[in-house]
Amino acid sequence: MAKAHGAWNSAREAAMSTTDVRSPAGGAARLGNLDMKLEVAVIPVADVDRAKEFYARLGWRLDRTPPGVVQFTPHGSACSVQFGPDLTAAAPGSALEYLVVSDVEAARNQLVAAGVEVDEIFHPGPDGPVPGRDPERRSYFSRAAFRDPDGNTWLLQEITTRLPGRVEAAETSFGSASDLAAALRRAADAHGEHEKRTGQADPNWPDWYADYLVAEQSGAELPT
Repeated sequence: MAKAHGAWNSAREAAMSTTDVRSPAGGAARLGNLDMKLEVAVIPVADVDRAKEFYARLGWRLDRTPPGVVQFTPHGSACSVQFGPDLTAAAPGSALEYLVVSDVEAARNQLVAAGVEVDEIFHPGPDGPVPGRDPERRSYFSRAAFRDPDGNTWLLQEITTRLPGRVEAAETSFGSASDLAAALRRAADAHGEHEKRTGQADPNWPDWYADYLVAEQSGAELPT
């Protein structure tokens, strides 16, 4: 028995020496290159059919799933939402999730038109939430919230320019045609100001647009 126990310890130590992700010389140094894409967020609901009707009203895509699982994917999102009778032990209504939009006012108006109750737009201030959009239209500041029938909260957050380090410039991408169209409109407005400053038409506008789109997503300095 002692011999077997010693052999087990030796095998365990050998395995730990090669697989312990806490070791900078081991797996941890390589995990930065391991692709891990967030696929699903599970939300707790009390009535699956009622929740299904609500999320369908948002215009989210209903995906094919195994029995007992309901999955919706918001337009332009790489991450889906799941709920079902046995997916989580969390209390219904306890979830708080963020939805990124390029125009919080337009998004709120569309949701209200679809019959969804959405709180008024606000932005954070030094003494708490302040009604209305952020006056400087800064990314991450303008917000509005709505809730599903169970009380799970969805926070709309307007983001057009990412903080530096959030997105690699080489990985610039757009989740939908509408997302790309909104980015192109912002680039067009900025390019119009660029031509006003230079006092002449810019024949290389495609390159300027491309630089603007990449810089906006990666949080780099925008071209002027």
